[in-house]
Amino acid sequence: AIWHPSMYGFNVTEKTFSYDNRPVVPLYNMPFKQWWFHSHLDYPPHPSDVYQLQPGRPATLEIACNKQSTSYFASSGYSNHQSGDNPCPGSPPKQYHAQNISDTKGCALAIAYKSDVNDIQPEDFAVFSVNHTCVWHRFTEFLVPARMPPCPLGGCHCAFFWIHSPDAGDEQMYMNGFKCNVVDPLSTVPIAKSKVARRCGADPQNGKPHADPSNCTYGAKQPLYWLQKERNNMHEGYYSPPFYNDLYNFKEGAQDDIFEDSYS
Repeated sequence: AIWHPSMYGFNVTEKTFSYDNRPVVPLYNMPFKQWWFHSHLDYPPHPSDVYQLQPGRPATLEIACNKQSTSYFASSGYSNHQSGDNPCPGSPPKQYHAQNISDTKGCALAIAYKSDVNDIQPEDFAVFSVNHTCVWHRFTEFLVPARMPPCPLGGCHCAFFWIHSPDAGDEQMYMNGFKCNVVDPLSTVPIAKSKVARRCGADPQNGKPHADPSNCTYGAKQPLYWLQKERNNMHEGYYSPPFYNDLYNFKEGAQDDIFEDSYS
């Protein structure tokens, strides 16, 4: 999970719900209300805790297997367990679902230009940044497009998404929502309506050794909603997960082609 005071569920513990619903717990086979925003909508951040996105600059987020391994350990109820850039101190890489750094499959940040979280639907999110080696590093950079437009009054909502390699644990997806705002915007061109991403990269494990660019989705793309009981936009099989990388035309870094005039 990411960890930042702007996130929904920042102070949720294993005892908050009748089941373990900490931000780090994976999402699998859940009804919509349970997986959407990790069912943390009733645990919003303080109004002043908003992540500030700077166009053209990296957004650095801490990713860790538990809160005590981050800069925010003091509010975890446990002692400081930080260890440099290690996201899961004392645990093997398989704990964060990768055999090695080349086995990482990427994470994404997406944004919805709505200030009221209850108005947001899955189709409202558009992926604006991707890191292909996520979650290997605790301090993970997501480059923000230079042309990100301003948020509405009251700010935007962002979310972190991750789906891991099929050779490193049970399949599932991850989502953490957080309040965000675009500061000092340089453009007012809106982000285009996001579309469903299509599998188009080289996929040798499924008998497709070469990429098929003609099948790619270009421009603004929705996050990959997968393996839930409701509201999936990905219907791949259990052992053919979708990823935030070239397999679905998510390039490394800022997604600079997501604006309404990107292909005009």
